[in-house]
Amino acid sequence: MFKKTLINNQIRAFRVRVVDETGKQLGVLNLREALQIAQERNLDLIQVTEKVEPPVCKIMDYGKYQYQLQKKEKAAKAKQVGETKGIRLGFNISLHDMKVKAEQTEKFLKKGDKVIIELRLRGREKAFQELAKEKMNQFLKMLEELLLIKIERGLKKESRGFTIIIAKG
Repeated sequence: MFKKTLINNQIRAFRVRVVDETGKQLGVLNLREALQIAQERNLDLIQVTEKVEPPVCKIMDYGKYQYQLQKKEKAAKAKQVGETKGIRLGFNISLHDMKVKAEQTEKFLKKGDKVIIELRLRGREKAFQELAKEKMNQFLKMLEELLLIKIERGLKKESRGFTIIIAKG
């Protein structure tokens, strides 16, 4: 949900705490006085936060303020952990295939992605749930030999088999 920033005459508070374009606090002023100061400097009065009483307003160019907000959002997005990748194992997967899947999982984890490992059980395979759990544990041991992992969500029984979510530890 995007929240619209209030500027100039859109601000509804009677008194506001004002910060000028250099970052210097001008104190708590009447809204009319704050608007007049902003107009004299050919800048906008922007309500930065309404969570405090009185709300904090900054005197600066509105376009420049929006640009700074976009830069902050972009930087925060870049810091977030990567996406969730999926690795699907079969019930009758061979040891070699499991090693190949473990190496692929290692690549995902090194990039910073979380990995959801899924072991599908079809038809009569659903009767061998203990063997399926052992396969998942064997796969996790292979991964632990390659690198340190952290289990985000433990082994979970689902309608089509078992899943587990891991991240780099």
